[in-house]
Amino acid sequence: MTFSEYVASLRNKRITVLGIGVSNTPLIRRLAAAGCTVTARDRADRERLGPVAEELENMGVRLILGENYLEGIEADVIFRTPGLRPDLPQISAAVAAGAELTSEMEAFFRVCPCRIIAVTGSDGKTTTTTIISELLKAAGYTVHLGGNIGQPLLCQADDMKKEDIAVLELSSFQLMTMRQSPEIAVVTNLAPNHLDVHKSMEEYCDAKRNIFRYQPADGKLVLNLDNEITSAMISQACCPVALFSRRQPVETGFYCSGGVIYAAEAGKAEPVLEASEIFLPGVHNIENFMAAFAAVSGLVDTETMRTVARTFKGVEHRIEHVRTLRGVRYYNDSIASSPSRAIAGLRSFDQKLIILAGGKDKGVPFDTLGEEYVRRAKAVFLTGPTAGAIRSAIERAPGYAGSPEIFEFADFRDNVLAAARYAEDGDVVMLSPACTSFDRFRNFMERGKYFKEIINSLE
Repeated sequence: MTFSEYVASLRNKRITVLGIGVSNTPLIRRLAAAGCTVTARDRADRERLGPVAEELENMGVRLILGENYLEGIEADVIFRTPGLRPDLPQISAAVAAGAELTSEMEAFFRVCPCRIIAVTGSDGKTTTTTIISELLKAAGYTVHLGGNIGQPLLCQADDMKKEDIAVLELSSFQLMTMRQSPEIAVVTNLAPNHLDVHKSMEEYCDAKRNIFRYQPADGKLVLNLDNEITSAMISQACCPVALFSRRQPVETGFYCSGGVIYAAEAGKAEPVLEASEIFLPGVHNIENFMAAFAAVSGLVDTETMRTVARTFKGVEHRIEHVRTLRGVRYYNDSIASSPSRAIAGLRSFDQKLIILAGGKDKGVPFDTLGEEYVRRAKAVFLTGPTAGAIRSAIERAPGYAGSPEIFEFADFRDNVLAAARYAEDGDVVMLSPACTSFDRFRNFMERGKYFKEIINSLE
């Protein structure tokens, strides 16, 4: 079924779209333009939606906005925004009354004419997804990058060709109700995350399993052998598995030994490149590249792998070098919205760092992060609702004896400026929040951009 045929099949149905955001707005426009009966609901009021509210109403879309936007859903088809739990009482009642619950991403899987490679995990999703895209483009493929990264792809599906490749980053929220899986699936790693939304770690992991649960027998599943949770998924695969590891050789996949990355096939290994040749710093980026290599093996040759590894400079807000001023290097790692991601950033450097942390709580404990700060931080500057909890985790950590120094500022800008004043020639200052941005910002991108504005304004 093409996307146009899918839209045509919805013309005589009552459609409700939950969430008027980045992924759903193009879909709302397309459905309305095709003459569908569309109701769009969002917690935001008209003022927050801005001109898009009037635009959609002029197209015939009925808007239901504000705190009670989920009440009284009557629909034949419901498109759920990723961050909205599918088992909310209002949604469950509509489904019980006969509504079909789906999403922009689930619809894309139904109509996509080309091969899909999808990536999920707790950390490294965006970088790994982007590396896969860069590898394929360097090998000459037409690539469509989307999902939880880039732009929504559903409305572009009719323009895709069979020989193209769609490369997707998928979050646990997108995967919760998925009943289709990509031909090639990658799980980078799994650790406690998003427990402010998921009811348990098991529910979170079970959502992630949907990325490979429905794979075809001739597909490929790429798993991290070094991660306890993902390595346990090997036995759950329904297609061949390729592994990656920094700690031990693998039968099929990629591994790092003696500072060299090897490609393995049926137990035979060939060197690809030295890990030190990867332009991006940090051992986690060695893992990201090995995961990407495993995903595209058979589609991309090793020379192309080497070229991309040596030249790829990373993704914005991911250990992004902002500037060097008076010998102090400033990095933006705003994407580090969980303790595990923040720890990976800390371990990317061989010196003690000045860290800017804090934000909205995700329900994940900070104990391990506190221990890591004691080992790897020179000073920690805290802000936001989690400042007290992070301070407490540092002070409880084994070996803490007043180092790192801990500072707290209510205002984000004041916190950044204080860290800049504290820093000396040779220091590294990194925004690495270990928490979500939603206490003050719409998303981690807005937080990172504001951090860069502050740093670039320093004289």
